[in-house]
Amino acid sequence: MQPFPWHEAMRVGFGVLRLTPAAFWAMTPRELAAAIAALSPGGRPLDRDGFAALMRRYPDDRQHP
Repeated sequence: MQPFPWHEAMRVGFGVLRLTPAAFWAMTPRELAAAIAALSPGGRPLDRDGFAALMRRYPDDRQHP
């Protein structure tokens, strides 16, 4: 079993998620993993077809800018 990657967890927690030390150390590894996973929902960026579908689902309201 690999040791928990604390260095990488702290780098993402403090540097990317901008957590305070108190918030970081209060999290469980599972909570931290969920927060990190939220940075890239679905595991891949939105492609052109996905963006077009999103635009059809949520069109801009031209009457209320």
